[in-house]
Amino acid sequence: MRKNSIAIIAVALLIAWGIYDYSKDQTGTSSQQQTSRETKIGIKKGYTAPDFELLNLDDEPVKLSDFAGKKVILNFWATWCPPCRAEMPHMEKFYTDHEKDVVVLAVNLTNTEKNRANVSDFIEDFGLTFPIVMDEEGDVSSSYQVVAYPTSYIIDSQGIIQNIYQGAINYEMMNKAISRMN
Repeated sequence: MRKNSIAIIAVALLIAWGIYDYSKDQTGTSSQQQTSRETKIGIKKGYTAPDFELLNLDDEPVKLSDFAGKKVILNFWATWCPPCRAEMPHMEKFYTDHEKDVVVLAVNLTNTEKNRANVSDFIEDFGLTFPIVMDEEGDVSSSYQVVAYPTSYIIDSQGIIQNIYQGAINYEMMNKAISRMN
């Protein structure tokens, strides 16, 4: 009985937070649109994706802004995540088929991994060739409010978020999302 009560309270809090967050966004969005024609920086569709810098496995810095002018699939993932594992072959195929105009930038949720060697082994096992960076402290995934694994942001060549997917996506979904952009 106690577990059910805790679960009910947790669900009620999540619903209340969702309603609060939604109503706050609705009132904030209309006033923002009225006060400025510039694109806002944020993590919602139509906003400019926030820039960040993380290190790759060779400890070299990589910024999202390094890919300005290209379409980007910004993917948050972890080695222990079954949907992430299912999605990676699709990501690799899409990247190799479209790497002239699209970058897959994979952000590993390193703070959730048992150790960094798991990430290297995963990359080798799946033959991944796209850029992968390590979110050691979880700061970037936190700023992008990643709550489901994997999560992908589809960003156009101007840096504007066009789509957000929570959960695994496949080749066809990536192709459809990218083909809708200029």
